[in-house]
Amino acid sequence: MAKVRAVFRCTECGTTVPKWAGRCPGCEEWNTLIEELESASSSSSALLGPRDRPTPISEVDVAEWQARPTGIGELDRVLGGGLVPGSVTLIGGEPGIGKSTLLLQAMASIAAEGVTVLYISAEESKQQVKLRAERLGALQPTLWLASETSLPHILDDIDEIAPTVVIVDSIQSVHHPDISSAPGSVSQVRECAARLVATAKSRDLAIVLVGHVTKEGGLAGPRVLEHVVDTVLAFEGDRHHALRLLRAAKHRFGATDQLGLFEMTEDGLAGVPDPSRLFLADRRKGVSGSVVVPTMEGHRPLLVELQALVTRSPLASPRRSSQGVDSGRVSLLLAVLAERAGFSFAEADVYALAVGGVKVAEPAADLGLALALASALASQPLPADLVVCGEVGLGGELRQVSHCDRRLAEAARLGFTRALVPRLAPDPPDGIVAIRVGTLAEAIEAIGIRPDTRSTAPSTARSTARSPNGAESRRESPSED
Repeated sequence: MAKVRAVFRCTECGTTVPKWAGRCPGCEEWNTLIEELESASSSSSALLGPRDRPTPISEVDVAEWQARPTGIGELDRVLGGGLVPGSVTLIGGEPGIGKSTLLLQAMASIAAEGVTVLYISAEESKQQVKLRAERLGALQPTLWLASETSLPHILDDIDEIAPTVVIVDSIQSVHHPDISSAPGSVSQVRECAARLVATAKSRDLAIVLVGHVTKEGGLAGPRVLEHVVDTVLAFEGDRHHALRLLRAAKHRFGATDQLGLFEMTEDGLAGVPDPSRLFLADRRKGVSGSVVVPTMEGHRPLLVELQALVTRSPLASPRRSSQGVDSGRVSLLLAVLAERAGFSFAEADVYALAVGGVKVAEPAADLGLALALASALASQPLPADLVVCGEVGLGGELRQVSHCDRRLAEAARLGFTRALVPRLAPDPPDGIVAIRVGTLAEAIEAIGIRPDTRSTAPSTARSTARSPNGAESRRESPSED
C-alpha cells in the first residue's frame, strides 16, 4: 500500500515544505501554504516522449505551427490569428461571464469546417452543454462531447477520437487518481496541466483550458499553471452590462497588446466592430460632469465617456466613490485640483464613473477626469464636440501621451471637432482643432469653467451663526486666490 504523508504546499509557486510557516520560503508570499496529502509513489508530472534531437535553428520547419482561425474575429485578433497546433491556452474569468459560451461558439465554428473537436465538460453534464449549443446554433457532427473529470479517461478519449482541438472546462475540476489530494488542489492542478501540455506537444493538439479566478480576479491555482501554458487569456466584464473584454496576459505566438470586444446577446457573444459608438450611444449632451476621453487598449483607440458627480456632504468625512477608474488616481486629481487650480472638494461627496462597464486605468485619462470633476463642482457642462486627453502631474503640469494621433483620428471619425491636449502634443488630423494648454489651470480656463461659480466649495460657502441675543449673523470663509 502506498505511503501517504502530509505536506504543506504553496498555492502561488508550488513550493513544498514539511511543516506550516506563515511565509512561503520559495516566493516569500504570506499565508499561501496549505496542507495536502501526498503519496510517496505518485508519478512525476512530465510524460516521457521520444527524444527531440537538436536541430540548427535555420532548418526548423514552422509551417505546421500556423495558427488555425477560430471563426470568431475578436478572439482571433487577441490570439494573433487563431489557435496554434501543439499549443495550450488558458482562459480565465469570473463565473457566468461567458467563457463556456465563447469557447462553444468558437469550437462550433471550427467544427463546421470538418475539423474534429473534443469538448470535455468537467463541470456540466452533456445535456446542459447540448441545450446551450442548441441555443447558440452550435450543433456540428464533428464536435464531440464528453462529461469527464478523470484525467486518464480524458487521455483515453483523446486517443479514441483523435481530435485536432480539445477544450477542458475546467482544469480545476479535473483530477488524477494517482494523486491523493482533492480536485482543484495545487498538486492536482499542476500535475493534470503538465500532462495535458505534454499531450498537446506530442500530438500537435491545440488544447484550451478554462480556469477559475480568485476574488481578486487572478487565476486560481499555482503560479506554475500560468508558466507551463503558452497563452493566458483574461475574459472580463461587468455581468450587469452586455460588454465583455478579452485580453492576453501572456502569448508566446504574438503580441499581448490586442483587445477583443464582445456583446452578450440572446444568441450568444457577438463581436463589437465599432466599440466607440457603443460606448457613446446613450450619451446625453449638455450635462455637467461628463467628458469624452480617447483611450488606447493595445493598438485599438476607444472613445469612453467619463462622468463625475459632486454633491454637498453631510458627513465629517465625505464619500469618495469610483467605478471603472482608479480610486487612487481620483484622490490624486482631487488634491491637484485643490492645490493647483483652486477647486476644493473638502465638503463634498465625489462620485466618478467610466460608463459602459469599461475600466480606464491609463494616465492619459487624467485630464479628462479632472475636467469632469471641475465641471461637476461648478455645474457647468463641457462642450459637446470636445475630447480631452493628457496626463496630469502633481505640479498641475500636463504631459503628452502615446499614440495621440491615433486617439484624435478616432475622435475625428466620430464627429468631434475640438481636442484639449498638452502643449507638446503632435498635430491633430484633419477635421479636428487642437486646443493646447500647459497646465491644468490653463485647461480649466480654456473651456470657461470658473471656480467662483461653485456651490459646494468651502471657499464660497457661507455659514449662518446666531448671536447670544438670538439674531442671525453671517460670516464668510476666507476666499482662495
